[in-house]
Amino acid sequence: MKVWRKTPPLFVLAALLFGIKTYIVYRFMFGISIESVLQEFILILNPIVSAYVIFVISVWLKRNKQGNYLKYMALIGTMILYVNLLFYRNFTDFITVPVLFQGNNAADLTSSIFTLIHFSDLFLFLDVIVIWFLSNRSYGIVQYEKPQKVAATAVMFLLLATNVTFAEMERPMLFVRTFDREYLVKNIGVFNYHLYDVSMQTKTRAQRVMADGSEIQEIKDYISDEKNEEQAEGELFGIAEDKNVVFVSVESMQNFVLDETVNGEEITPFLNDFKKDEDTIWFENFYHQTAQGKTSDSEFLVENSLYPLDRGAVYFTHAQNEYHALPEVLNKEGYTTSVFHANNRSFWNRDMMYETLGYDRFYSQQEYEITDENSFGWGLEDKAFFEQSLPYLKEQTTPFYSKFITLTHHFPFELPVDEASIDKLETNSNTLNQYVQTARYTDESLQEFMSRMKDEGMYENTMFVFMGDHYGISEFHNSAMSEFLDKEITGYEHIQLQRVPMMIHIPGYGEGKTYEEITGQIDMKPTMLHLLGIEEQNELNFGENMFDQNRKEFVAMRDGSFVTEDYIYTDSVCYAKNSEEPVEVENGNDTPCTPWKEIVSKELGYSDDIIYGDLFRFYDFKE
Repeated sequence: MKVWRKTPPLFVLAALLFGIKTYIVYRFMFGISIESVLQEFILILNPIVSAYVIFVISVWLKRNKQGNYLKYMALIGTMILYVNLLFYRNFTDFITVPVLFQGNNAADLTSSIFTLIHFSDLFLFLDVIVIWFLSNRSYGIVQYEKPQKVAATAVMFLLLATNVTFAEMERPMLFVRTFDREYLVKNIGVFNYHLYDVSMQTKTRAQRVMADGSEIQEIKDYISDEKNEEQAEGELFGIAEDKNVVFVSVESMQNFVLDETVNGEEITPFLNDFKKDEDTIWFENFYHQTAQGKTSDSEFLVENSLYPLDRGAVYFTHAQNEYHALPEVLNKEGYTTSVFHANNRSFWNRDMMYETLGYDRFYSQQEYEITDENSFGWGLEDKAFFEQSLPYLKEQTTPFYSKFITLTHHFPFELPVDEASIDKLETNSNTLNQYVQTARYTDESLQEFMSRMKDEGMYENTMFVFMGDHYGISEFHNSAMSEFLDKEITGYEHIQLQRVPMMIHIPGYGEGKTYEEITGQIDMKPTMLHLLGIEEQNELNFGENMFDQNRKEFVAMRDGSFVTEDYIYTDSVCYAKNSEEPVEVENGNDTPCTPWKEIVSKELGYSDDIIYGDLFRFYDFKE
């Protein structure tokens, strides 16, 4: 015991150094929000507890092995923390186990990753250097006796119990409410969060084995109750019957650039005019509903009218499930179905998932002529992409349903100087500054594509759908967004920034309309079937035809946030749309958002049940 008094044990010093560093990363690099003194205390406590749990194991090792254990665990722990930081800078989210299995996407992320690395990141390795230096000199390393080992381990359990107790005080039922990963990290730390995520992954894997199909009836009853029974032949039913369908998934395009200018120049002049065209139906309050799967989640929502998972991407984790996707439905109606995307076939596991969904053909990177001159950013630039796609489109048997996925307007939004036709912004975010230039480039590519469709005689008999797939500017850039939009980016504004372009253009329609009703990507499948004159019959869709006047009254986000006609709920705050301010809490913890929270949670849970249990294998869509 004399050694403990003279020299602090190295495992304790390492835990303090690593824990304090982790707190600084949480607070100032992740930018985790703090709303109370208790939250601040927990945020300081949990990284120290996590570090202590990792390093205290060294007391059970022989003296000559303790140093190596401490320094290598410090390095491994730092790398885990750093990878999470890079991921968070791009997606404002934390890594999950399913995301790790998407590692074959990494080769396509090289340019993006380099933009996420900051010089200040060297700070993360300072404590590692100190721990290595001290361990190499055997500072604070002794052969512990059994009572000391037991005492050190008992402290570990005491710290863990204290952490969990305070976390439950701050957030009751923390481990049940798993939609918000930041809340988990805030309360139990990123390392314990990863352990929790592993346990959740194991649990969800078991759900498919245990499922027997009995769950389907309850879900079917819920969907039937939510739907309007008299919507089949309502407004615009069959207006595009027998027409071709060209669906363009516009990478990272958000509504905030529409009708905005840079130095007097419109950022998206074509889309600005297109949404006001007499043949266009424009949904100005249309929200993306993607999670970690980003573009693949967007595709999944559109094609299946199911929600994506809150962890990983369905395209990876459940590509072998049974679905009843839009391509499969259209195939049975005589449509040729295809996807055009100038990326490698395996990115987001598309080569496998498209086959599962029923697509006839996938035109991928190998079908395009890609050179140094026509590629930048993530690959083949959008103008060349559309130009080279047209000959393939013309070869298809009609009617066809063809989806195009653009690439140029992708993080980190890099564009050669000679290709830019609008100035950069001048904010404190280089990402946002460049975003407007690639947005303009994609806008120009869409205009050229429409002109070519007319020149090739393919315009008149085609319904065009332009949809933004997900956000491009994350919360990490809120300061710059506030500067650009000249308003504070509150929780209310953050959700409003999740609105993406949704324009349906039907040549000959002639009654251009703007729909103000709230809608989302989950509504695309039933909406397109409605316009094509195809009745849903025995479908199980969580979305609804967007033209139905009696549709359900909320749009749910994957993290449990939601939008209604009067309120926005996010990060446990209920905002009134008329004032854009938080609503005062009434009747204890209730707000006007409270009744919707249960419904949204139930709907997200039912969708998860279908995916995790692969429940469609038990369902007969022909009944």
